[in-house]
Amino acid sequence: MLNKQQRFGRESESIAIKHLKRNGYKILEQNYRTKLGEIDIIAKDKESLVFVEVKARKSTRFGNPKCAVTYKKRQKISMVALCYLKTIKQSNVKARFDVVAISLAKKSPQIEIIKNAFELAYG
Repeated sequence: MLNKQQRFGRESESIAIKHLKRNGYKILEQNYRTKLGEIDIIAKDKESLVFVEVKARKSTRFGNPKCAVTYKKRQKISMVALCYLKTIKQSNVKARFDVVAISLAKKSPQIEIIKNAFELAYG
């Protein structure tokens, strides 16, 4: 059984997936997990493999959701992405990191796709 926060996360990811599909992305994986961590969505956008982090907020109390991807989170996503590329034996594929920021502070969700939101971060 999911708690309130987990349900909100799943609902936010569903909103993000619908928005990504409307914008031409093909969803390959959702909630890709390894012992290193998780990537919310892995998709294909034209010729690029895209690792997507979804950030959502119900209010502006804690700031804009697109600012919520910390350096530590970027490191974790990067490590999982490298693991994924190794698993599918595609280390030379064109890839990027996008963030889908969802603000639910107003009546209708405000959704923004930030392409190339960050570079590979590790170390």
